[in-house]
Amino acid sequence: MTPIERIQTALTNLGLKAVEARLENLLEQAAKSEPSYAEFLDELLGCEVDARRSRYLRARLQLAHLPFLKTFDQFDFSFQPSIDEKQVRELRTLRFVHEASNVILLGPPGVGKTHLSVALAEAAIQSGFGAYFMTAHDLVADLGRAYREGRLDRRMRVYLAPKLLIIDEMGYLPLDEMGATIFFQLVSARYERGSIILTSNKSYGDWGSIFGDPIIATAILDRLLHHSTTVNIRGESYRLKDRRKAGLFPRADEEARPAPFPSSEILQNGPRRQGSAAPRKTGAPLTAPARSEHAS
Repeated sequence: MTPIERIQTALTNLGLKAVEARLENLLEQAAKSEPSYAEFLDELLGCEVDARRSRYLRARLQLAHLPFLKTFDQFDFSFQPSIDEKQVRELRTLRFVHEASNVILLGPPGVGKTHLSVALAEAAIQSGFGAYFMTAHDLVADLGRAYREGRLDRRMRVYLAPKLLIIDEMGYLPLDEMGATIFFQLVSARYERGSIILTSNKSYGDWGSIFGDPIIATAILDRLLHHSTTVNIRGESYRLKDRRKAGLFPRADEEARPAPFPSSEILQNGPRRQGSAAPRKTGAPLTAPARSEHAS
């Protein structure tokens, strides 16, 4: 057996797959450049370290359950001028993860809330933090099922373990009483221990309608907002921009026909009924949502 063959056998036994795959190429390069022993060993081990880090990051990204991979460079800030890029640059430092504070992204559908949350999650994973992504509906359904099966505490640990939890699409569907209580328990358990990135199409003043109870909504907001950054995105859907250009959908400011999505004013303040008082401002005290006599 030649020395090269013995080295390859040793690399296989040690599980150094990256070095084994590049051994011949590294030896050829060393013969031409004649590096010192230390330089050659540094390059040899470096390729294994890089390969293992890549495998580690791929595994962490897969465990995070991200719906897609998006970066900040892929985000079109020119299409959403309402976003404060300085604020986003601060978030990219991941200081909020170190401090176990939260990020709340508010705005109508299609303005890039999920894109930014995924980009922040990917940056956190690249920096060595654990992250986990779930829609609000799926998260509450999962924990509700665990509660009914008597394993809520064990399942709750899945959402408490990562340093960063991303909860997407809060407010698209209202929660029942059990769902609201479980969500409150989760937020309380992560309070000042781990960060939450939450996206919602509802302003804070409308969260009483999400949870069906203004008191529990206020309690949740109290914990979420104590250490947090709010990013308000006011604009049109990025996904429909090409169709709008083609005239397939009217712009939000066209009054001849109704806009396909609620305007930012409606999302922030709620719809106005004829003869009603002026819409309530964001941050106003929560009020219980109106219920019909047949409401459950």
